[in-house]
Amino acid sequence: MHNPGNSTRFQAQDRFAEGAQYIAGRLTKGTSGHTHAVVDPATGQDVYTYELAGTADVDAAVAAAREAFPGWAGATPGERSDAMHRFAGVLAERAEDLGEAESLQCGKPLKLSREFDVPGTVDNTAFFAGAARHLQGQSAGEYSGDHTSYVRREPIGVVGSIAPWNYPLQMAAWKVLPAIAAGNTIVLKPAELTPLTSLLFAQAATEAGIPDGVVNIVTGAGRDAGEHLVGHPDVAMTSFTGSTGVGKRVAEIATSTVKRLHLELGGKAPFVVFDDADLEAAVHGAVAGSLINTGQDCTAATRAYVQRPLYDAFVQGVADLMESVRVGDPFAPDTDLGPLISHAQRDRVAGFVDRARSYARVVAGGVIPQGDLKQGAYYRPTLIADAAQDSEIVQSEIFGPVLVVLPFDSDDEGIRLANDTPYGLAASAWTRDVFRANRATRDIKAGCVWVNDHIPILSEMPHGGYKASGFGKDMSAYSFEEYTQIKHVMFDNTAVARKAWHRTIFGD
Repeated sequence: MHNPGNSTRFQAQDRFAEGAQYIAGRLTKGTSGHTHAVVDPATGQDVYTYELAGTADVDAAVAAAREAFPGWAGATPGERSDAMHRFAGVLAERAEDLGEAESLQCGKPLKLSREFDVPGTVDNTAFFAGAARHLQGQSAGEYSGDHTSYVRREPIGVVGSIAPWNYPLQMAAWKVLPAIAAGNTIVLKPAELTPLTSLLFAQAATEAGIPDGVVNIVTGAGRDAGEHLVGHPDVAMTSFTGSTGVGKRVAEIATSTVKRLHLELGGKAPFVVFDDADLEAAVHGAVAGSLINTGQDCTAATRAYVQRPLYDAFVQGVADLMESVRVGDPFAPDTDLGPLISHAQRDRVAGFVDRARSYARVVAGGVIPQGDLKQGAYYRPTLIADAAQDSEIVQSEIFGPVLVVLPFDSDDEGIRLANDTPYGLAASAWTRDVFRANRATRDIKAGCVWVNDHIPILSEMPHGGYKASGFGKDMSAYSFEEYTQIKHVMFDNTAVARKAWHRTIFGD
């Protein structure tokens, strides 16, 4: 096992000795009077202890963002684009630090951070650097007599965003980039467990020449810093990613100031395998799709519905492949699966599985590894079969390396079961039949439906949910537009403004 305290890897305590708040271009210490430790989930060791943000820190960050807003909103699209292209370059140069810090605080394999999280963040930054030049309104036209109308898209103001702990770097990017590309300024609150890469991200923005106060970070508790940020009267928009339960609380607070709201919430993604599917591809897709980031992914495959002729072979194939998954040190090159984010999360996942033993069959996994892995928050990849559709293990978001498999008979039944949870973030359908694929993509109620794949995302395409999975889109031009407000502008083209409606009011 690696020992961050004695290694030459990313040294958080040294890098952020000045504090875990980034306000107006500099690191500062929080003023809440409480401290928090970032824990390496692979070892249980503290790697960084810092002072949490309080309401005064949130106020200072919002004030910095408000002060920076006129200048940043007034910059030309080309100027914002140039700064963001430089931003992408700085992030690429800092790839090693970003990857190590992400794996250290999250426990995800370093190869995942290096090959997925960091390159994805650089790509997102480059995409929104280009998008900054394409903030367009509507074409001008005469829709009412001698008046010409057009639509402007304008930045909203200060955005207050709250990001989760499962993808801290990418979530910082998804929150910050469309907001600042559109001319807004932002205060981001990362999860207390995982602030390291958000701080590195903000520092890279400053190094790239993005003005002080445009990107600010406050690292504090949700009930204090988070709720104060959401309810702050100078925050014009709130963007939140996290659980549906907390999302409801965020929405409740946001309504008090009638601010714009963007929610990306929980998921329980179905993985629907029809009887003509490529079985080997579906088995590999299910294991990869359910175990990505140790299952701590709101789009992870969690419910596999398999048409009955393939059911037994699918269950056996997934079980065999899960047994071959290498669980271990995130910094070891051959590790496939790291720990969960914390012992508390590991125990929560184990609780779901243990309760399911009374009504379903645990086919693979379902155990906490011992030996060298005992000190970390590890859990073996787990496959559960034969649960009822209305059971806890099928209906609730587990957020761990657990896949539940259920059979279905008709196509109608498979799609009905796929839709039978409160969530609707992502799904996949596995079939060689184009007509089946078209029907599944039409009838499955989710913001993204993959066909013969599960989990890939693209900067150019939107990500967001239906139903209890929230509303609003991340990434893509759709996300960019979410961080703008629309203004109707109307010109009277006549020399004398004596129209019929004037006469109605004032007479001849």
